[in-house]
Amino acid sequence: MPGRTVAKLATVSAVIAASVLAVAPTAHADLVTHCIGTGGAVTVPNDLLVPAGESCSLTGTTITGNVTVAAGGNLVVTGGRVSGEVRVAADGYLDATETTIDGQVVLAAGGYGIFLKDARTGTVTVRPKGTATVDSFLFAEQSTVTGHVNVSAGEVRLDGGTQVQRNLSSTGTYYTDLHDSFVDGTLSVLNSATGSVVCGSAVQGRATFAGNLGGVQLGPNGALDSCASGGYWGGDVSITSTTGGVTVDDNIINGQLAVTSNDPAAQVADNNRIRGGVTGDQAGAATNRSARVAAPDRAEAGDERAEVRRTSAVREATEAGAARL
Repeated sequence: MPGRTVAKLATVSAVIAASVLAVAPTAHADLVTHCIGTGGAVTVPNDLLVPAGESCSLTGTTITGNVTVAAGGNLVVTGGRVSGEVRVAADGYLDATETTIDGQVVLAAGGYGIFLKDARTGTVTVRPKGTATVDSFLFAEQSTVTGHVNVSAGEVRLDGGTQVQRNLSSTGTYYTDLHDSFVDGTLSVLNSATGSVVCGSAVQGRATFAGNLGGVQLGPNGALDSCASGGYWGGDVSITSTTGGVTVDDNIINGQLAVTSNDPAAQVADNNRIRGGVTGDQAGAATNRSARVAAPDRAEAGDERAEVRRTSAVREATEAGAARL
């Protein structure tokens, strides 16, 4: 993941206020640990709650139950473990680094975002934005998701060797990008506002891209983002009803590539290895060669665009965190 993203998210972590863990009983006489401030290498023998509008920073902490981040709360966990699930409410934020979460992670509608680095979690779900004013983000670097990834809002970037051991499904996001990542199941990216980029990644199952407004770029030499290499696709790849341009370059596809109803027609470079052939409408070979020649200019344009669109949610998180605490 770009250093600028990590730096800005680190700023959110840095503004967590210093305090101690507080314990309060629930109505069922079970203990729930309320975290406001910081906690260290202790074991929480029950559920943990970050109250509404509060912030909690934990280092080396083990939580034997479930975690709830209430509306407007921040939870930053480093070197920790959660035996249950983590649920983050509207305008809430989760930052998990070198942390294992045995259960699922769920970001509610209007949730601020999830950042995972060197982390391991169960299924990750980002709910649709709905009528909420906050748009979400999911950034994952060098992390493993042992279940599915289901995202229905905001910005999505998987990077740096991130693995999804089941399926990745994206519907209605701002963008969904994979860099140097692995999906052991299927990949579906539908109706993304500014498109999808997949570079240096592997997808074992079928891949479907449909209705994306900002284009689809598989491999280098596309207009959306800079990229060093293409990827491996274990099944069929389908790219349909896409506006903004489709480029397929330097990929190995162990199935068929279908490109239909895209405007403009897809550019499929002749350096792809496509076992099942190509069906549908595509630009001619001369256009493909021109695309590769023009790659440096396009890469620069992609870098500039990425600088703007991939840091917007993180910048908002930093400002919101500073104002909140």
